Amino acid sequence: MRIYKFIVIIFILATLFLYGCSKYVIINGKKINVEIADTLEKRANGLMFRESLDENSGMLFVYDNPEIRNFWMKNTLIPLDILFIDENKTIKKIILAEPCKKEPCKIYSSDLPVKYVLEVNGNYTTKMDIKEGGIVLIKFLNL
Repeated sequence: MRIYKFIVIIFILATLFLYGCSKYVIINGKKINVEIADTLEKRANGLMFRESLDENSGMLFVYDNPEIRNFWMKNTLIPLDILFIDENKTIKKIILAEPCKKEPCKIYSSDLPVKYVLEVNGNYTTKMDIKEGGIVLIKFLNL
């Protein structure tokens, strides 16, 4: 019986550890698993050259300070919704960005200072009724 309890405790601790290490955001009660782009290289590469993105997945760009952010879709193969999020984790702007098929590529701007930018599949925000003014719960590194 002791071994059984020990195994259960280890399983529970391992599950909590793995769950706690996952990176995700929650918007309107919907969990979106995210890759974190928090370095210059990761931000520069973004979701370029990806042929698909899982439905409840995305990339969260994390910056040190709020600034006006500009994105483009060069070498991006799939349409994306770009959510510009301020330091209070409020969605300030949502843009449907289409892949850039030839240069010059369109620039998508936050227009206001933001600290986070979330990219998800194109039209995901429409399907999930995510709107500007919504709050984003970011779950990793205590953000």
